[in-house]
Amino acid sequence: MANHKSSIKRIRQEEKRRLHNRYYAKTMRNAVRKLRATSDKAEAVALYPKVQKMLDKLAKVNIIHKNKAANLKSKLAAHIAKIA
Repeated sequence: MANHKSSIKRIRQEEKRRLHNRYYAKTMRNAVRKLRATSDKAEAVALYPKVQKMLDKLAKVNIIHKNKAANLKSKLAAHIAKIA
């Protein structure tokens, strides 16, 4: 157990931040999964900007790496282009 006041506070902060990051990472994964599962092109095109914005925001605050965001956006764009 931590002995210093500052380390106790740091533990509280890290736990809160971890839960916050997990929530947004899971939300992002669900959005990507939903977009990949879509077979309707119009719906996918409408959903893509929202997912793209979410990925950019998460990359900006280091919840996911910027290259991961770029790779996901690229693959989703290719997926949308492939839908007939």
